[in-house]
Order: sequence, then structure tokens, then C-alpha cells
Amino acid sequence: MIKKIRYALEALVLLFFLSVSKILPAHWASNLGGGIGRTIGPRLATSRKAVNHIQFAMPDTTDERAREIMIGMWDNLGRVMMEYAHLEHIGRDRTKVIGKEIIERYKGVPLILVSGHLGNWEVCPPALHLQMKANFVPIYRAPNNPFSDWMLQNARSLKGKIKTIPKSRTGTRHIVQAMNNGDYIGMLIDQKYNEGVAADFFGHPAMTSPIFVQLAQKFKCPLIPLRIERTKGCNFLITIEEPLVIENKTPESIIAETHDLLEKWIIERPEQWLWLHKRWGKINDKA
Repeated sequence: MIKKIRYALEALVLLFFLSVSKILPAHWASNLGGGIGRTIGPRLATSRKAVNHIQFAMPDTTDERAREIMIGMWDNLGRVMMEYAHLEHIGRDRTKVIGKEIIERYKGVPLILVSGHLGNWEVCPPALHLQMKANFVPIYRAPNNPFSDWMLQNARSLKGKIKTIPKSRTGTRHIVQAMNNGDYIGMLIDQKYNEGVAADFFGHPAMTSPIFVQLAQKFKCPLIPLRIERTKGCNFLITIEEPLVIENKTPESIIAETHDLLEKWIIERPEQWLWLHKRWGKINDKA
């Protein structure tokens, strides 16, 4: 009963912010979200965890610079939340996509596109769907709160225009089915997965799911890294990279290559990555 009440209250707060966002122009909503994030986020206890993660990954980072990155992270996260109501507009009109020809050369072939929680990661599916008419199927982790999940899913899928698959055992079957249909599967690969493999990330072992590599090798389909950057306000740049070579390689070596790319992207724009993830188990007790 208490859990249901908490879920209901959380959902009401989310509904309020989504409703406010919807009546504002996209850039106003994004700016408001950034301001709320910068104001409230750094005061939360979890911000200490973010600073610990920043200095663990980049040990040369000073306390002052780590705090700057943490505040920038909250600005970005606040914007992400207030941009949910405008994903269709942002994906169509405020996102530039570089490397479209890479995906276009594989028409009719299933693809695995991988990225991380960078910029506004939710912008990628609508941008590719609207600008390239691609059947892009993002895989997402559903929040525990079913009410919040429904609202976010409604926004993420553009009210059902984009097919999405939640991470689950049944979800895996749906992924295989989508690949058999020639769909493009999108995965965020920067979260901890206890049943995965230990792969270096910023020089420290991080448990990582190998499913994206296993699927690419099983279906012999291209594995394409994809980067998204917030360029200014709620404007974005998506860069589609050339496919990784996966033939005759171990999953561990391919994961290492994707981690190298993620590290490079994060170092270039550290404030745009979600440093709240418990990516490295050995420092969780400190954070």
C-alpha cells in the first residue's frame, strides 16, 4: 500500500512537469529544466556519488572541476526530463544527423546501434525515425513505477509511432523477432549488468552486458556506434560511426572497443554523461 502511494505521488510530480513542459516552447521547457536541475540536483546527497565517480574515472580532475561537471550533469538531466514532451519536434527539427549514408547502405538488413546516456539519449529514436524513415527499435529499462513508466513510454514512443522493447526475458524474444524483421535495434551499453562480463571502463573493471555483441555476431549484422551531443539548449548532433569489425573477435575485445569510444565521448563532454550510474562496483560503498 505504501509503495502504491509513493508511486502515485511520484507519477503526479512527473505528470506536473510533463504538463508544464508541454505548454511551453521546447527551448523554454529545456531551459526551465536546466535551471531546476542546476538548483536542486547539487543539493541532493546523490551528487556526492556523482563527484566520486567523476574523480574515480578521471583521477586528475580537481575538486572544483568535478563539481562543475556534476552541476553540468544536473543541468543536462533536468533538460532531458523537460524535453520528453517535445521529442517529436526536437528529433525532426532540432537534431542534425551526420553519417546517414552509413545506415542507408544497409537497407533491409538488421542493425545494432549502440550508444550511452549522453546528451539526450531519448532523441535518437525519433530523429532517426522521422528523418530517415528508419524502423528504429530502442531497448529501454522500464522504471519500477508503472505509472511513470506509462507516461515516459508514451513520450518515448511518440504515442506508439515508434516500437520499443523493455529489457526483460520476454523482451529478448521480441528483440530476436525484430531483428528477423530487419529492424534497427538501439541499445545503451553504459549501465552495470551484474551477469555480464568484466570489461575495463576508464581503466577499471565494469560489469557489462555482452548481448549487443552476441546479437550482432549471431545475426551477422553491422554493429554501429552512435554518438549524441547537446550542442546548445535543446539542439543536438547525432554522429553515426562506421560499423565495428566483429568477425573473428571475442565479445570482450569488441566491448573494449565500444568502451574506448564511450570514454572518448565522455571525456570531451563530461557534463553530458549520467555520472549517477553505479558503473564500478568497488566504489559503490564510498559513493
